[in-house]
Amino acid sequence: MLAACASRQVGAPVVDRTVGSVATDSSAPGAAPVIDNTPVPAGYYRVKPGDRLYRIALENGQNYRDIARWNNIQNPDQIEVGQVLRVKPPAGDTGTPLPAPLASNNPASVPPAVVTPPASASASAAPSAVSSGELRLSWPAKGSVVGRFDDSKNKGLNIGGALGEPVYAAGAGKVVYSGAGLRGYGNLVIIKHDATFLTAYAHNRTLLVKEGDSVARGQKIAEMGNSDADRVMLHFEVRRDGKPVDPMKYLPPQ
Repeated sequence: MLAACASRQVGAPVVDRTVGSVATDSSAPGAAPVIDNTPVPAGYYRVKPGDRLYRIALENGQNYRDIARWNNIQNPDQIEVGQVLRVKPPAGDTGTPLPAPLASNNPASVPPAVVTPPASASASAAPSAVSSGELRLSWPAKGSVVGRFDDSKNKGLNIGGALGEPVYAAGAGKVVYSGAGLRGYGNLVIIKHDATFLTAYAHNRTLLVKEGDSVARGQKIAEMGNSDADRVMLHFEVRRDGKPVDPMKYLPPQ
């Protein structure tokens, strides 16, 4: 999922139960269970070995609590291989309400550390955030880019820095995840900006926001670290409808 290291598993694994989820070939004694790969309708997802509800939610652009509610799941750590989950809202349910845009969306309110000062007077009109569609983002950390998006090995940007340096929300929204439950991400914050876009901030040392918090663009949300990574850095992703897209398309020039 990420180019970052995936060295440990946090939390309970998916439950692998054969009843109702897999089938075995009775003609081959001792054969491994055969997982049902029957296609599912649009808006649904069949759980595979190793899946976690948090990752399924991220890859479908949803809050994991919404998916749990839509599927009557009491414990997010207990989903079954072969189980079919609704991952898009049922009719009339738009998911977790998002806050209205905050006053701090004004580019002037973004902390100076996030925005590189203009090189000349002619560049003074350059915005501190850029708009692509309806998404406006600013840089989530001060530092050099040490890994770029390539859609196969790296689903986002890696921004180098020093241990404890601030990590900022790239846009206003609601925190839909704050924790260490996704393998390969370390201490992770996920912010939902609207019905389409999420941003993810991985490998932090310290998390400063909790699930459900509304955050402003430029607000400090974490401190940079190397949790589940081989160096200190921020791994930053932009996801459109759950699919990773190149963050550089949504960020102003450094």
